[in-house]
Amino acid sequence: MSVTPIRLFGDPVLTTKADPVVDFDAELRRLVQDLTETMQAAPGTGLAAPQIGVGLRVFTWHVDGELGHLVNPELTLSADEQFGPEGCLSLPGLTFDCRRAQSVIARGFNMYGDPVVIEGSDLLARCIQHETDHLDGVLFIDRLDTDTRKQAMKAIREADWSGLGGMPQVKVSPHGMNGFGL
Repeated sequence: MSVTPIRLFGDPVLTTKADPVVDFDAELRRLVQDLTETMQAAPGTGLAAPQIGVGLRVFTWHVDGELGHLVNPELTLSADEQFGPEGCLSLPGLTFDCRRAQSVIARGFNMYGDPVVIEGSDLLARCIQHETDHLDGVLFIDRLDTDTRKQAMKAIREADWSGLGGMPQVKVSPHGMNGFGL
């Protein structure tokens, strides 16, 4: 178990749909532990397996003192919406206002294959939606309105980690997100 490098914007794994977990074995439990340790070291609010280069449908979260994980999530979203700041460990240092469902019911499994249901609102709902998007190859900047997305792309090009103002390069996160990453 270890802290693993986080993949940054531009890495194809971040835009590729992850495969369902079929084996609930020791390897999956190691992955959950690696995700948890990496998320906490970053520090972040959530981390999905593709962000560490693993194309499986699993993520971890740490919201309001609650640490958890979910495998093969399926979401039911509320009609009520929230609009607020969101960041990502794969886009270090960048935060933009993003629209999400106010609450969510997430059904899936724990690392042992037991069915679980997570109900959350506010930050937990935002985190679960954000991390499930990662499993579908969607980044939160894909959900921004046109003008904000243009601002985000400009900020990415100008970020120190993206490669001298050019197109983003595939690199790993330097960590140190000041708690804004999801």
